[in-house]
Amino acid sequence: MSEQSHASAGRTLATRRRPVQQRSQERYGRILDACAGLLDEVGATALTTKEVAQRARVPIGTLYQFFAGKEDLLAALATRNLDQYLQRLDHRLAADAPVGPARFTDLAVDEFVAMKRAVPGFGQVDFGLADVAAPTGLRDDRHLLDAGVDNNTAVALRLQALGGEVFATGDPAAFTLALRVALEAADAVLKLAFRGSPEGDPALIAECKRLLRSYLVEQPPAG
Repeated sequence: MSEQSHASAGRTLATRRRPVQQRSQERYGRILDACAGLLDEVGATALTTKEVAQRARVPIGTLYQFFAGKEDLLAALATRNLDQYLQRLDHRLAADAPVGPARFTDLAVDEFVAMKRAVPGFGQVDFGLADVAAPTGLRDDRHLLDAGVDNNTAVALRLQALGGEVFATGDPAAFTLALRVALEAADAVLKLAFRGSPEGDPALIAECKRLLRSYLVEQPPAG
């Protein structure tokens, strides 16, 4: 990965104050858990920091010690989701090692689908807003993960770093772009797969894997 890619991947949006002490970390996690639960009930548009604080059983002032507002709160949840996704995917990759490009692609989809089915709030906010067309009142919902690049580019950089030499190409920047395109396509197909069922349509999930393998593995980007 280039120096520019490393810098971009690290320019994450910061919360107002990062928790250090155990008690603060517990409150921080409880606030994010409350946010995730409320997202399933009211959606991102209707979500308010007041309701999140009440659900988390903390004073509203405590919430604002950690988060500047609703956008910051959703950004922190998206970041936690991405960190959890990459950790879980890394465990899958280790269990299946050695993993080639096709298997990496399938496992990446499988883990996303597993989180979509089980993780609270993930249907509303995964690594960004799941429905970017819906009005939320946020200033910049396409840059929840990174102030410098859009959400899918930030995810592409993290996946590229996790994959290491699995997707070895002559031009890392070209592959970052290919990953970004793949993520946009996967977003659309998986959104369709989960539109009518909380478990997702197996046929559409399989087609998503086939599409990504065809694009990233069978016809990799030119170096």
